Amino acid sequence: MTTPTLSVEKYLGTNVHLLPQTDQLRALHTLIRDRNARREDFVLHSGRVIRRVIEAGLDLLPFEPYDVRTPVGATYPGLRLAAGLCGVPVLRAGESMETELRAVCPGIPIGKILIQRDPTTKLPRLYYTKLPGDIAERHVLLLDPMLATGGTATASIELLLEHGVRQSHLVFVNLITVPEGITAVCERFPEVRIVTSAIERRLNENAYMVPGIGDFGDRYFGTEG
Repeated sequence: MTTPTLSVEKYLGTNVHLLPQTDQLRALHTLIRDRNARREDFVLHSGRVIRRVIEAGLDLLPFEPYDVRTPVGATYPGLRLAAGLCGVPVLRAGESMETELRAVCPGIPIGKILIQRDPTTKLPRLYYTKLPGDIAERHVLLLDPMLATGGTATASIELLLEHGVRQSHLVFVNLITVPEGITAVCERFPEVRIVTSAIERRLNENAYMVPGIGDFGDRYFGTEG
């Protein structure tokens, strides 16, 4: 299900951070990949996986020493984030990840990007963007559950770079991806890091991932058909 192909081996552990492929993670994927899954089950269990990739994305951020006094009067040599942070979901599917991000980072600034494929040119087209004014000074978690062809992802990353975000300050957090999408992002933006829970085998003739999960946004928001 998640064994990466040779084409992405060089990116694993550097550009691409794949969650440990545990039995529990595979069981969660089984629940959300089932075409007969009820929407409430899909939302619940995809949220559990999303929480995992968000936590893994936070692990890639810089931390600095920060000591605290414990209730017994001892000092704990702790850590805290060393820089500002914001989240940017790519609408519409990326909004499914916002709740989990806010659960672990209450009060985090949230930007929005809406990019969709133009029906005529088939190219990504920007329809809406709203970002924190100081985003250039922050580390950014870019949120989109699926990285397929890489068209929307590269357009979103390019937009953030135009607003002053550094590649090294950008972590793209997604649920599943494919070698085609990984290659598209990593070759164009070598300092951007990707966190994912599964690497699929390939894209089919309709640009859907195989074995895949279907249209994540439609399944999550109940707009299939």
